[in-house]
Amino acid sequence: MRDKNINLKSVYLLIYDIIVSNLSYFLALWLRFDLEFSEIPTTYLGPFLKFAPIYTLVLVIVFYKFRLYKSLWRYASFGELNSILLASLITSMAHIIGISLIFRRMPISYYVIGALLQLVAIVGIRFSYRFVSLLRNTRGKNFQAGSNVMVIGAGQAGQVIIRELVNSKKITDKPVCIIDDDPEKWGYYFQSIPIVGGRNKILRTVDKYKVGKIMLAIPTANPEDKKEILNICKETKCELLSLPGIYQLANGEVSLSKMKNVDIVDLLGRDPIRVNMDEIFAYTKDKVILVTGGGGSIGSELSRQLANHQPKKLIIFDIYENNAYDIEQELKRAYPNLDLLALIGSVRDYDRVDMIFEKYRPDLVFHAAAHKHVPLMEVSPNETIKNNVVGTYNVAFAALKYHAKNFVLISTDKAVNPTNIMGASKRMCEMIIQSFDQVIKEDKFDILPKLDIKSKRDFSKELLDDKDTYKTQFVAVRFGNVLGSNGSVIPLFKKQIADGGPVTVTHKDIIRFFMTILEAVSLVLQAGTFARGGEIFVLDMGEPVRIDTLARNLIKLSGYEPDVDIDIVYTGLRPGEKMYEEKLMDEEGIRRTENDLIYIGSPIKFDLEEFMASLEEISKLSLGNRSDIDKYIGKIVKTYKRS
Repeated sequence: MRDKNINLKSVYLLIYDIIVSNLSYFLALWLRFDLEFSEIPTTYLGPFLKFAPIYTLVLVIVFYKFRLYKSLWRYASFGELNSILLASLITSMAHIIGISLIFRRMPISYYVIGALLQLVAIVGIRFSYRFVSLLRNTRGKNFQAGSNVMVIGAGQAGQVIIRELVNSKKITDKPVCIIDDDPEKWGYYFQSIPIVGGRNKILRTVDKYKVGKIMLAIPTANPEDKKEILNICKETKCELLSLPGIYQLANGEVSLSKMKNVDIVDLLGRDPIRVNMDEIFAYTKDKVILVTGGGGSIGSELSRQLANHQPKKLIIFDIYENNAYDIEQELKRAYPNLDLLALIGSVRDYDRVDMIFEKYRPDLVFHAAAHKHVPLMEVSPNETIKNNVVGTYNVAFAALKYHAKNFVLISTDKAVNPTNIMGASKRMCEMIIQSFDQVIKEDKFDILPKLDIKSKRDFSKELLDDKDTYKTQFVAVRFGNVLGSNGSVIPLFKKQIADGGPVTVTHKDIIRFFMTILEAVSLVLQAGTFARGGEIFVLDMGEPVRIDTLARNLIKLSGYEPDVDIDIVYTGLRPGEKMYEEKLMDEEGIRRTENDLIYIGSPIKFDLEEFMASLEEISKLSLGNRSDIDKYIGKIVKTYKRS
């Protein structure tokens, strides 16, 4: 039926074109002789009537060739207009030449006025259909419950968004004003929408036009400008949407469907970390890569990035099967040719870890498996030691034994002067990494202990026969809180806001460093290319953020007012939590790398043999589930002061 309707419309349009085209030239002749039909000489009227069938045939052929009966005129644009103009020019020239050569030369006004009337009639009927469709859409929107929209940015991206808002029949939102910082655009209109001024007019304009939704359409904006604009917008209680980035503009992907809710990440106001992708590609290409904890927030993003860098084989190792399954299925869909393997097991089980290394011989190891939730680890300290410390040792030992090229530990700024079990355990993990590096350089393989008492293997003897071949580079990467990761405050705050509050903040003055998951993963990958053995890489994360400010901004971005619509409740510091985190210990010096945002902390010296003996002792104590294990942790990590 739909095809029949389209064909029927084409037939009607064809009949219309035949009638109006011939009528146009008749009217031109009629006008030439003062609108008196009887005054038209037969010497002109006769040739016109005889040439009309010939001209009709020419017109139908030309219009058909230019697809004037195949276009969807409700969406007509400049492309269709150009086709009409060219087709009309050709038919007009054919009319002039044809009637003049076959019959006789007509008055000049006949040719000119006839061609103009034909063009107006042909264009008018087609574009009037589009005009009526737009008018219906506009009237329809006036009766629907949409929002008045402010679009920030009158550039290319903003224009695309406004056109879609104006032309779409399904979208009930209506653009009412445009903000742009370019003074030369102020006072002008786009699609009948006024460009009212710069960012300083946002608050006043929201009230004037009763704006309910703000769309930020400046994908080229730098982080500082974007932060300033969004800081103004979040005071309006409007829903905020933005285009994620400039790549969409370059790829022609700008559309309303690409708009996303403004996230707290947009308010960090600093340049994202940038890494040398060529170095990373050369580092990871054609390598067998193992990611422990590969189903977690950091591990899964690592796996995504690594899958995109052509590894020979990617192995995801995780104890939680649901997470491993999810990332495995995602990567299989995205990279069907990737040699991917998802394995279930615990880093605590050395025999399981050894079996994986023996069979697959990974070149690169990214160790992300760890318990990370500070309050939970405070009440389960032995599990923290078993998983974080013993687990790290097991994977590091296997990496050394099976000649992995690089081992990268995912650490945390909580390892600096730790006040909680989790932070202290991660500091011990850093010390393990530094110890393995020292063991290789000083040829002290015989002091490596056996931490997994269940294993029947003799750890150190397995290394001694082949000790001259071990070249594994052990490094650690330390960064702050990761926005959006498991355990981050952002998902918690969003859930509390969705539930109507209250939003819980531990202390009004507590501060933290923040980075995105992509930044964290970029740092980890780049650190692998810089690795020479024993380093602790630290990201310059800019200025720390007050958690209270973070919570208030997130409430405002959600369209509410803090302490009015959504309450903020201060619950007090949790066990093991401190007011601020540090990136480096006082004893550590720093030096720059080739990346201005990545630094290297100099290793703190400690007695290697004493540490190894203490490590063996604390692993046995944790297996015995000692209630006072925190005292023994303090003997190993001298900077640990439990709060």
